[in-house]
Amino acid sequence: MDKDTAIQEKIELKRIELYKASLRYGLQSEEALKVSQELDVLLNEFNNSKK
Repeated sequence: MDKDTAIQEKIELKRIELYKASLRYGLQSEEALKVSQELDVLLNEFNNSKK
């Protein structure tokens, strides 16, 4: 598995985690915000790897 594929899989798992956190705690909850920020880091890492 190459690096891009690994990051894409992590992104998809984090998206699912964010969805579940938003359903359980609400989209504006601290938990959802934390997961959203983690997703942002992964997305930035993926985008920067494309440059």
